Amino acid sequence: QVQLVESGGGLVEPGGSLRLSCAASGSDFSIYRMGWYRQAPGKQRELVAYIRSGGSTIYAESVKGRFTISRDNAKNTVYLQMNSLKPEDTAVYYCNFAPNWGSYWGQGTQVTVSS
Repeated sequence: QVQLVESGGGLVEPGGSLRLSCAASGSDFSIYRMGWYRQAPGKQRELVAYIRSGGSTIYAESVKGRFTISRDNAKNTVYLQMNSLKPEDTAVYYCNFAPNWGSYWGQGTQVTVSS
């Protein structure tokens, strides 16, 4: 059974940093894409970034240059380093595992950027 558990969210002032972690279990995650999505109140869930098995990455335009996604296959963990945070980054952030047969989501972690 696939499980994804996010951590690292919280309240941070504009310009601050946070690092999100997603601990995965129940499958071989190293050969599939892992990603982060977010959903702000009243908005649709949107892609933030994903990382392929080989390490190549894709970022949303709104976070390019500020966020960095990485993965540690030995620990079955994917990270999202978020720097220069803005109020518009406030959202629930979800980890996503996307193998060939489906798509799995974590429970989400709240990130609030406010002074």
